[in-house]
Amino acid sequence: MQTTWKGTISFGLVSIPVHLYSATQEHDVPLHQVHAKDGGRVRMKRYCEREEKEVPYAEIAKGYESPDGRTVTLSDEDLADLPLPSKKIIDVLAFVDEGEIDPLMFSKAYYVGVADKAAAKPYALLRDALTESGQIAVTKIALRTRESPAVLRVHDNTLVLQTCIWPDEVRPSAGIGPEEDVTVRPQELKMARSLMDTLSEDFDLSQLHDDYQQALQQVITARLEGVEVPHEEEPGEAPDNVIDLMEALRSSLRQAKGGRGAGAEAEEGEPAPRRRAPAAGKTGGKATGKPAEKTAGRAAPKAASKSSGESSGESSGKGSGAKKTTTRKSTTPRKAS
Repeated sequence: MQTTWKGTISFGLVSIPVHLYSATQEHDVPLHQVHAKDGGRVRMKRYCEREEKEVPYAEIAKGYESPDGRTVTLSDEDLADLPLPSKKIIDVLAFVDEGEIDPLMFSKAYYVGVADKAAAKPYALLRDALTESGQIAVTKIALRTRESPAVLRVHDNTLVLQTCIWPDEVRPSAGIGPEEDVTVRPQELKMARSLMDTLSEDFDLSQLHDDYQQALQQVITARLEGVEVPHEEEPGEAPDNVIDLMEALRSSLRQAKGGRGAGAEAEEGEPAPRRRAPAAGKTGGKATGKPAEKTAGRAAPKAASKSSGESSGESSGKGSGAKKTTTRKSTTPRKAS
């Protein structure tokens, strides 16, 4: 890996010479600007407005324009000579629990490696102390043209320095979330927790992949080969689940559990929906006596309009004199209707 920064970690009177290496890398498909009409490459030129000509990169410096319009030019030497101890020293200021730092403040991560063999012992001491305490070290560091707060923590038995933004750089969130008090029912909260647990089963973060980059590469390949560009069907509009939140949670839980249906709801303390009783004569079993006769008698008016060719086993009508059709002869005398 290419070294990003060289310096020393200051841990009380203990000094640890270290190098920093970028811990992450992005895998974007490289795209550049072209003229849409003919595909010609569009390049940005460094143009001096005062001399009205292009200038080479070696002649470019940084500048600051004051509110009254004056410009101050800053050379690389000016920036290199800033009186900042954090340019070469990572001074440990305190040790805190990791939960005390809002993840919103975290920025770029760097692996911390030892600069020489003599640094191995104090490096291991700081690493093991952080591991045993479960804490992280709060520091400051100057990288390139910016000083940032940072934290030292342990990842895979290696020290990691993660830069942060300053606390006053975090924008307030007032007015973004719901302003009025919203009441969440215990049943809704319980169902949401159950859904969270179900979705988290067997989850492996390392299995995630970048669908966007894969789809973009498919389009690029199709253009190069002169074939039709693949198209995905547009997803439908998201259902409006604000009105019936509980039903949306139930449906989500059923889907997450693989469509186990009512049993999944009952497992989470939700009553399973009642099943309708089977219609008389459709069970294919024996007649059960008087209760079945009463049921058949109640259902008879609706069955009168059915075709006489149906073999449902129901009476064709109350008081019509028609005999009840059965698949088994009954030895019990029928009462007169």
